[in-house]
Amino acid sequence: MSEEKKQCDSASCDKESCAGCSHAKGGGIPKEKLNAHSHIKKVIGVISGKGGVGKSFVTASLANEMAFQGYKVGIMDADITGPSIPRMYGLKGSAVADERGIYPMVTGNDIEVMSVNLLLPQEDAPVIWRGPILANMVKQFWTEVVWGELDYLFVDMPPGTGDVPLTVFQSLPIDGIVIVSSPQDLVQMIVKKAYNMAKMMNVPVLGLVENYSYVKCPDCGKEIYVFGESKVEAAAKEVEVPVIGKMPLDPEMAKAVDAGAFAGVLNTYLGGAEKYLPQV
Repeated sequence: MSEEKKQCDSASCDKESCAGCSHAKGGGIPKEKLNAHSHIKKVIGVISGKGGVGKSFVTASLANEMAFQGYKVGIMDADITGPSIPRMYGLKGSAVADERGIYPMVTGNDIEVMSVNLLLPQEDAPVIWRGPILANMVKQFWTEVVWGELDYLFVDMPPGTGDVPLTVFQSLPIDGIVIVSSPQDLVQMIVKKAYNMAKMMNVPVLGLVENYSYVKCPDCGKEIYVFGESKVEAAAKEVEVPVIGKMPLDPEMAKAVDAGAFAGVLNTYLGGAEKYLPQV
């Protein structure tokens, strides 16, 4: 039995996962060591309690915003079984490596990206791995990737509160998270799941982003609430965090995503996001 297990005071602890245990909350699980040729000032996670709310879109939008502000930015695509970041930026081919480690690919707006899709023989090859292997891959993205000098690393996390999000919280020095939601009735439950996980792991919640807030009529400009009226303000008030932005369904941005041209997109709906992020 490990020393950490001996010290744990929770009957529910096991060797694989102990998010609710006292030593996990207190930082008893050591963080993974960053690649020796990398220096990252701030690490920001982007999460949600459910899938399909646009975490990758928000991650890329925040990364583009900070790159536009002049910061050195990277994206770690930690959604191992559903990676989409490389396609958004039109990145193809395989990442290269040497004795120093694996090198990220660089987008057209100078954002460094690492994703499992950049390590597979073809981008549509399925990743059929169990949880512990997925979690180890995320650790390798931290320990073996040569990120160089970054001001911000955004971590695009898979939905829910399973192995990979838990690994990110426990193994990486997360400075804060952004929670992504949508306008449906279950939004408050979704937000609270993600919020409560972050609270258990002593990770600050920087704010909420609502996606799919509305669609604007191209003829009259009227805002149509396809998924119902926004509930993000109430959810934010309940957990006492700010709303970073509300994003509509924007066909032009969707076209840029499909074309792999997201490097040229500045998401004005998240303009000013810099003030919600920890300063470097």
